[in-house]
Amino acid sequence: MKRDVYSASLKLLGEECEGTLIAANNYADSLSNMQRFEEAKSLLRKVMPVARRVLGEGNETSIRMRLCYAKALVLDDSTTVDDLCEAVTTLEDAERIARRVLGGAHPLVEHIEYALGRLGEALRAREAPSSTPS
Repeated sequence: MKRDVYSASLKLLGEECEGTLIAANNYADSLSNMQRFEEAKSLLRKVMPVARRVLGEGNETSIRMRLCYAKALVLDDSTTVDDLCEAVTTLEDAERIARRVLGGAHPLVEHIEYALGRLGEALRAREAPSSTPS
């Protein structure tokens, strides 16, 4: 259904409409929730530059797209350490912008901080040499 909403919005309003960009983010989030990470990442790679250009870096929708993109990177079973590093960079940028624009107490900022903490743990665990049982 979210694909249909995005498609209709794209057709009727165009790719630069805020409503279309919100629909795209909702669709990408749904794709991630269904573990269709490649599709989610592909869609977000296409619409994130449009959102930044049209809405600006500090717009909440632009920030939420970055969070959704990082989520798709992290949850994909085929994620590499480079993907995790890209997710960290994406979230750090989003957190810095969100904190400046929305303030540190905003729920989106807190959500990004939480995600960064969990991602840092995952990255450290993945980079740590695995110990073999004796």
